[in-house]
Amino acid sequence: MSMTTPPGWYPDPAAPAVERWWDGTAWTGHTRPAGGAGPAAAVVPPGRFGGRGTRIAVAALVVAAVVAAAVLLRPGGDRAPDAQGPPASAAPSAPAPAPPAPRTPDAGPSPAPSEDGSVLADQLNGIALPLPKGWEKAEPGIDQAPTMVTTGDHQCPGGTRLCRPGRVLSRTLASTAPTHREMAEQDVAEAAEQLYGEDVLGNKPYGGVTAHRVVAARQAVVAGRTGYLVRWRVTTGKGPGGYVQSLVFPSPGGVGQPVAVRFAFDAGPDGPPLSAMDEITRGIRPLDGSTGGGVGSSIAPGG
Repeated sequence: MSMTTPPGWYPDPAAPAVERWWDGTAWTGHTRPAGGAGPAAAVVPPGRFGGRGTRIAVAALVVAAVVAAAVLLRPGGDRAPDAQGPPASAAPSAPAPAPPAPRTPDAGPSPAPSEDGSVLADQLNGIALPLPKGWEKAEPGIDQAPTMVTTGDHQCPGGTRLCRPGRVLSRTLASTAPTHREMAEQDVAEAAEQLYGEDVLGNKPYGGVTAHRVVAARQAVVAGRTGYLVRWRVTTGKGPGGYVQSLVFPSPGGVGQPVAVRFAFDAGPDGPPLSAMDEITRGIRPLDGSTGGGVGSSIAPGG
């Protein structure tokens, strides 16, 4: 009884690294890499080497080898997988991606007015006062009012302590006066006593206020609100005296009570120029940057 090799995948005689499909009669053009599913080696049918079945199988294998060699050698023919290029592990690696360009740091938000070194911020009343050249922020006094002073100091005329020739502070004004003008007229007297009279410890660094005269009294548009200012020239018991101003206007921060900005400039060569009072007044702005109201606004004057 003769036996034939059953159909299946067998090592390609011309390319051991490839398996080729044997259809039971002849090799086909179908190949796959060695090691795939199916038989790992050719199945040799049992029988005597000299038998007729063996001779037929060997003849078929020889014919298939010749056909396979012709296919492999002709242009465009099937090629074994190992002839198509180096294995994946040997392929040149892709170039490493370029490192990301350094990010340009964002400018970031503008500093809050309280952190801005060019202004004195009054958070409670919603205003920012400009710091002129030669001025600096100071620790708030006993009433915790935001304060700025001139950078230079000198010995107080009435004692051994040091005094600042220029002082400006902002505070909420508690007043029952009906108009801003009357509020300013009352407040300037208190400001003169606070800044040139007797301090909280009972000392009189300027010898106290002995007289005064009004040198300015007018409406003023401040931070988009119409207010009023009164300026005194004060005479003190010791030293050249000075100038005191009270500036009263509605709070742009929505606080029901008005704002009072108090100024004290020493007279004489050590004091700052009076023009700085007007410079600071013109430079007062709301903390939110808005400037509604003022000249041409529908907001009526408060007094």
